[in-house]
Order: sequence, then C-alpha cells, then structure tokens
Amino acid sequence: MLENYFPILVLAIVAIVLAIVLMTLSRILGPFRPNATKLNPYESGMDPVGEARDRYSISFYLVAMEFIVFDLEVVFIYPWAVRYLDLGFGTFIAMMIFIIMLFVGLLYTLKKGTLDWELNNYRG
Repeated sequence: MLENYFPILVLAIVAIVLAIVLMTLSRILGPFRPNATKLNPYESGMDPVGEARDRYSISFYLVAMEFIVFDLEVVFIYPWAVRYLDLGFGTFIAMMIFIIMLFVGLLYTLKKGTLDWELNNYRG
C-alpha cells in the first residue's frame, strides 16, 4: 500500500532539493546591491503613510462580507441553472426563496448605507 506513495515522496524530495539548490545558486551568483530605495516597503506605487496597525472603517469589512455572500450565491445558482430543466418545480421555488432572501439582504445593506463610500455615512 505504501509503495503507491513512493513516487509522490520522491517528487517532493526532488522539488525541495531543487528549490534549495536554486535559491543558493541565486544568492551566490546573483548581484547583491541593497540601497535605501530597494529596502523601502512598496505599496501600489505609493509611499506608505502611517502605521501598519491603523484601524479601518467597518464599511470595508461589511463590503468584504457582502462580496463573499454574493460570491457564494453564484456557487449555488450556477449548478442549479445548468441542471434547471432536469430538476423539478420544488427546486425552482427553493431557488426563488434563496434569491429573494439575498435580495432582501442587499436592500437591507443599501438601507444601512454600507455601500456609500462617504465618511461617517454608515448607520449601524
């Protein structure tokens, strides 16, 4: 049974050894000329401002959660849409209830103002 895993073990060992050899060769043969500009943090072409531990507005987190919810919606709706004709009327009703619940959630978040990007506009 374990002999089936032997090729995977050999592949993992070869990959690790090759990675170590290539990193070592790069460090030995490659140029190493550090300067202040290269050692600065890089963030989207802009100089970093403030500390890394600054607090973000809760709106950023709410929008991220909304994105995850509506992204998961596609995960459920796409297979249903592909097999729509093979499934019965009950699954159609269940999917309509699911879509209506998501739509009500979207209306709720719009009412709360989480998608408005003006400062102090969130009504939690």
